[in-house]
Amino acid sequence: MQSYNLLQKNLHHLVLKSPFVKKALFDIEKMIFLKKNDSFKSEKHIFITGLPRSGTTILLEFIYQTKEFASLTYADMPFIMAPNLFNKMFRNHNIPPKERMHKDGIKFDLKSPEAFDEVFFKTYNEQDCLNNLGIFVSLVLKKYKKNKYLSKNNNNYKRIHLINSVFPYSIILIPYRDPLQQAYSLLNQHRHFCDLQKKEKFILDYMNYLGHREFGLNYQSWNLSLDYSNAFAINYWLEQWYLFYNNIIKYSEKNKNVVLVSYDEICKNQELVQKLISKINLSQTDYSNFFKLSLKDITDNYDKKILSKCLEIQGRMNSLNNNLSYF
Repeated sequence: MQSYNLLQKNLHHLVLKSPFVKKALFDIEKMIFLKKNDSFKSEKHIFITGLPRSGTTILLEFIYQTKEFASLTYADMPFIMAPNLFNKMFRNHNIPPKERMHKDGIKFDLKSPEAFDEVFFKTYNEQDCLNNLGIFVSLVLKKYKKNKYLSKNNNNYKRIHLINSVFPYSIILIPYRDPLQQAYSLLNQHRHFCDLQKKEKFILDYMNYLGHREFGLNYQSWNLSLDYSNAFAINYWLEQWYLFYNNIIKYSEKNKNVVLVSYDEICKNQELVQKLISKINLSQTDYSNFFKLSLKDITDNYDKKILSKCLEIQGRMNSLNNNLSYF
């Protein structure tokens, strides 16, 4: 988006800023392309969600490369609400892979899947989302000629009940990492995106349109902080980690559709990768180049008490992962 020209930026503003335009595009899309068929609702669609910097993008790419799932891609931007209507626009156009703005080594091109369905959820209220989610997914499936949908959306942890009610056989994958490493990564990304958005306002607008408020000038916390309020210090992010996963683990124990995934463990344990593959019904696939640990030397001062609370939660989640009956 840093290389977007003025015309491209204005197009994004036009299409993504106005709820009226987005709803109009979706109505036209439905009128032309929607066919009544609810059989796809019984498929095992996969929704990856949770706290950022936990391995969500790697999981997305790992599952997507099997070619068994449809997902929104960069080629769908900015016409997220009408993927079939503008299907031919980028059919013969591509860009060389380039590193995404996070500067974390992950590259993308127009065919890469990404977290764009938050545009849909931002457009409608909860009841309208409930009424239209199945339709929206069916239109993405139609474009990519698949039966199963794959989504990565960090905000979907808030609407697991909604997703389950529309897709009762769906699987919700919620990854997590070592709390200190993940908190450090969140802190660095917050600093990084604050700098980027100060230099280029369109980056801030773009992330607002997509509902990406995980870090940066438009950051919105997942939970109200209890003891730490400085988002430029690692203790703040450790506390956010604790509050987030403390809630998630309580919920996951009551919901058979939710699967907690330790990114650290699947990097080290091939048996867990095999169990994950079996759980989500993937064909046998090569995963040797996907799951790799990236450990940083952390010199920031942190509160050992909040880290201890995080490690307790991590231990409880790890015990679920290592239980063969769980996967």
